[in-house]
Amino acid sequence: MTANNSLNSLFAVLILLLGTSVHGMAQTAQRTSEKLSLDRFFEIVISEHPVARQGQLKREFGDAEVQKSRGAFDPKIEGDIGQKYFDGKQYYSLIDGGLKIPTWFGIELGAGYDVNEGVFLNPENNVPDLGLWHAGISIPVGQGLFIDQRRADLRKAQLFQESTEAEQQAMMNELIYNAGKAYWEWYMAYGLVEVYQDALSASEARFDGVKRSAELGERPFIDTLEAGIQVQNRRLLFEQSQLNFQNQSAFLQVYLWAEGYVPLELDPNTIPSVDLDDPTRAPSMEMLSEIEQLMATHPELVLYELKLDQLEIDKRWKREQLKPVANIKYNSLAENSPEIQTPQLTNYTWGIELEMPLFLRKERASLEMARIKIEDTSLNMDMKQASLVYKVRTAINDWNTNTSLITLYTQTVQDYLGLLEGERRLFNAGESSLFLVNSREMSYISAQLKLLELIMKSEKAALEVRYASGTLWERQ
Repeated sequence: MTANNSLNSLFAVLILLLGTSVHGMAQTAQRTSEKLSLDRFFEIVISEHPVARQGQLKREFGDAEVQKSRGAFDPKIEGDIGQKYFDGKQYYSLIDGGLKIPTWFGIELGAGYDVNEGVFLNPENNVPDLGLWHAGISIPVGQGLFIDQRRADLRKAQLFQESTEAEQQAMMNELIYNAGKAYWEWYMAYGLVEVYQDALSASEARFDGVKRSAELGERPFIDTLEAGIQVQNRRLLFEQSQLNFQNQSAFLQVYLWAEGYVPLELDPNTIPSVDLDDPTRAPSMEMLSEIEQLMATHPELVLYELKLDQLEIDKRWKREQLKPVANIKYNSLAENSPEIQTPQLTNYTWGIELEMPLFLRKERASLEMARIKIEDTSLNMDMKQASLVYKVRTAINDWNTNTSLITLYTQTVQDYLGLLEGERRLFNAGESSLFLVNSREMSYISAQLKLLELIMKSEKAALEVRYASGTLWERQ
């Protein structure tokens, strides 16, 4: 009798301790929660994340690059003053000022005014006392006729501007893809909390029932020990799921910013809110037949195409440099006078500038290097396209498979729940054991976790389809 009394006292203390801890856990679970939907999460990421701001800065940099290249066509005011004084005499004073206007076609227009004087002035610099006006043109008839460095730089800058838009889209696709994966990891972590919280509540209720039955003498006190161990196990799993949820919440905060500079923190009570039946997240099954069309607008492939266009411009300019430099210059001259004079065609200066390397080794090597760069970039583009097509197809296959499994496993979860409820009724009627109830409950929990995992994989696959096809984000 003494041993039985000691054992009963031990069970009574254990029951008291378990009852106290279970009550505390129940209070912890009852909290008011704030919901963060997937759409709202994406809105914050797209508008506030630093990467989104960096994408905009890239486009602004592209605009500045174009403006910089256009500066090569800006008109220029030039001036040159040279004077010499020696032994009290002005040997010469040469003053030349004017304006030059480059044009897109390689032709350069110019106008100026010369005032030259001095005791020992070179005869070729003699001008009328009031100075001499000149206006003329320089025309490249060899190298630079169809393209020159200024035109090549501007065209490449315009292509760079387009590439910054594609680069911004690629950056945003990457950002939304990673943020979406983090959200679904967070969603699953919260799902685990709910599953283990329900399991804990069920084990608490069962523990209370077994305790009352033991106190009434309907069950042996050893059953309360087994039921208490189940509560402790469920409590351990629940606390581990809470820790995992907190860690996933902390990781989700990496994507939450204000104004691109201030990191935000989630309220501890914030939970995910998703309509799993929303059809807008599901990839279209017509994508398989539209992959080639999707690849034509994929930002990463567009970047390759723009890079090829820039290399083609380089190649064209390198080929142009195989030609000799041949510039024809003509300037009409007019004496400065208070009276308006009719230009005389017989007053002019003209000349031809010629330059040609003998072997063209530098120019031919540069042209060959440009050709190699184009071929190398084309090969990289082909490999990238093949990789993206593979990713789209496998992601669609993953999504199809997981979607089918979700439908199947939803019914499996219901079946496990039916078995558990039936076992619980038998247990309450005294026709089953705690071991069988616990076994059924573990099977039901495992099925719920598997279903959560399938949902997460399905949603990640849907993200992967749109990411691999480059359609997660499109510039408005």
